[in-house]
Amino acid sequence: MKPTPVRRILWVIAILIALGLLMAGLAQAQPVQVTDDRGRAVTLPRPPQRIVSLLPSLTETICALDQCHRLVGVDRYSNWPDAITRLPQVGGGLDPNIEAIVALRPDVVLLATSSRASARLEQLGVNVVALEPKSHADVQRVLGKVGQVLGVPDAQRVWRHIDAAVEAAAQSVPPAARGVRVYFEVNRGPYGAGASSFIGETLTRLGARNILPASLGPFPKLNPEFVVRADPDLIMVGARSVEGLTERPGWSSLRALREQRLCVFPPEDADVLVRPGPRMAEGARIMARCLASKAPSGTKAQATAAVRP
Repeated sequence: MKPTPVRRILWVIAILIALGLLMAGLAQAQPVQVTDDRGRAVTLPRPPQRIVSLLPSLTETICALDQCHRLVGVDRYSNWPDAITRLPQVGGGLDPNIEAIVALRPDVVLLATSSRASARLEQLGVNVVALEPKSHADVQRVLGKVGQVLGVPDAQRVWRHIDAAVEAAAQSVPPAARGVRVYFEVNRGPYGAGASSFIGETLTRLGARNILPASLGPFPKLNPEFVVRADPDLIMVGARSVEGLTERPGWSSLRALREQRLCVFPPEDADVLVRPGPRMAEGARIMARCLASKAPSGTKAQATAAVRP
């Protein structure tokens, strides 16, 4: 008795599903090798299913790749998306709780190159991948590295979305706000966002001018007098750092403070802005709104820019 056309189609579908499951299983079983930002080659027997992240931007990257379910622990500062706030917290990058991390039996720990946890975890036999993005190019590269570790194909789709959304934010900035000279304070110190940082690169794409040149590095610690001499048109700062700005030597004379050209970001927005990861597009939109609402007129901004280095 010959099979009917419908039965043949069902057989073909069943075979294709079986092959798909087989290929997925083989992919899961394949070893993973990645070179991290320390220049170390890390080999994992298979894509990790239990991950601890000690850097908020890496936590957010894992979730942006739809792999939040693999996280079993995070640092105390990781707070997005909401689902990860229910995970065990294992300290921070500078003060990790090694015992708590090991107790979670992670297949791999993702952390910053500056973290103090790497050496001790590796001594205890825990796989470590250190990644630390500081520029747009770094964010794109780290997305690829995390996708490689997780075995996620086309991780760069996230970067394409970020890039397109940052460009859209740039288009929303009114011409009158372009050329505005900006000081962006990352945190007290004061530490600023230099032109070579991902924040500085976003400001450039939005048409603003950063008072901190690339030669100072991504996030330099500044002498407060540097900002006084630069006298920016607009200051961007998080609510956690705004207290006492006018008490810094000479800062009461800054035109941006006298004329209330100051954007103070609430903690949830500040977190978005200072994390080099998948929410950079949202950060660009926040900065674009600041430029549109607080910048002086284009003529004045361009005139002041023309007479300053």
